[in-house]
Amino acid sequence: MLTDAVKNAYISILKEELVPATGCTEPIAIAYAAARLRAVLGARPEKIRAEVSGNIIKNVKSVIVPNTGGLKGIRAAVAAGVVAGEPDRILQVISHVPAQLHPDIAAYAQEAPIEIVCSDTPRLLDIRLTGWQGDHSALIHIANSHSNIVREEKDGTALLEKPVSDSAEDSLTDKSVLRVADILEFAETVDLDLVSPLLEQQIQCNTAIAQEGLRTSWGANIGSVLLADYPNDIKTEAKAWAAAGSDARMSGCEMPVVILSGSGNQGITASVPVVRYAQHLGVSREKLYRALLVSDLVTVHQKSGIGRLSAYCGAVSAGVGAGAGIAYLLEGTYEAIAHTIVNAVAIISGTICDGAKPSCAAKIAASVDAGILGYHMYRGGQEFKSGDGIVTKGVDNTIANIGVLAKEGMQQTDRTILAIMTERCD
Repeated sequence: MLTDAVKNAYISILKEELVPATGCTEPIAIAYAAARLRAVLGARPEKIRAEVSGNIIKNVKSVIVPNTGGLKGIRAAVAAGVVAGEPDRILQVISHVPAQLHPDIAAYAQEAPIEIVCSDTPRLLDIRLTGWQGDHSALIHIANSHSNIVREEKDGTALLEKPVSDSAEDSLTDKSVLRVADILEFAETVDLDLVSPLLEQQIQCNTAIAQEGLRTSWGANIGSVLLADYPNDIKTEAKAWAAAGSDARMSGCEMPVVILSGSGNQGITASVPVVRYAQHLGVSREKLYRALLVSDLVTVHQKSGIGRLSAYCGAVSAGVGAGAGIAYLLEGTYEAIAHTIVNAVAIISGTICDGAKPSCAAKIAASVDAGILGYHMYRGGQEFKSGDGIVTKGVDNTIANIGVLAKEGMQQTDRTILAIMTERCD
């Protein structure tokens, strides 16, 4: 039986992880830092130095920053935050930018001296912006999670300073309490009044952007491609809707997404397929909420060992989470969920993250497919067993192996990906 301390930790994790964001979270984190920079400096900076980690560069390079008139990259994110950012909105910092400011954003991005430096830091998520205006200067430093400001200073004097480590979980609830069996017990027993507002917002926002992705041409239109061939198959529908949401988001759609583990793509992937299955099965809202708790927390469980940014594609973790949530809807047992997770991670682990971009939608479709296949393997009496590659005895131990693979085994992969993607840090 779960203790109150564990239940409260799970609720705290959900509150930290299920937050709304407009746009891909890495450029939005830069825009947030830039908006804070302007606020602390008290004016638009005349020039800016942006020191950012390699994974930030990788995930900002190829996505459109929303509400900028179609601009991409670090300069666009900085300019949007400086010109039009509302820092109190945090990860929705540029969600309310009028179109008449788009030319101003473009002009600032092109004309203002913005120096971009690939910082030498062990942190995968690290953003340090310094700005100058006349004789004055200001600095904003974000580390480890997208809105975690660890230092603000003006004219060399610290206005805010927090202890900072090199851990991706710095300042967040300890996730070592996560266990698959406990996740299932929590999902089945928690008072839904404590979590339903978070889950309802996740359903509404992420389903809406998926609908937009199917209704209009965005990115590579992966969702529409899938549905054109198999329009009446729920497995395809689950993949297609999630992919469509990502295609819209990566291409600058201005609709908000409820993120998970710092990622909108993961938030979409962990939720939309479960919602589509729930609607297909005609289950109650309560059942859907409990299935989403399984999906969300299984996703976070995997990501806690991997880190927020990695060479390991986060959509894989969310696709596995979605498979677990779907297994809960269809079967509901610990055995079904555990086998689904192990089977799915054995199928698709090792998919690389080469930055945020339109092809994320296709990776999402493949990840959701692996999650669903993992469940159907279980239903068919098939399973990957301990000793089959990275699979070991116990679902939580296998999840721990994924963390080792991502953190230790893929460090050089991450460096190689960044070297391939860009010869210079812009």
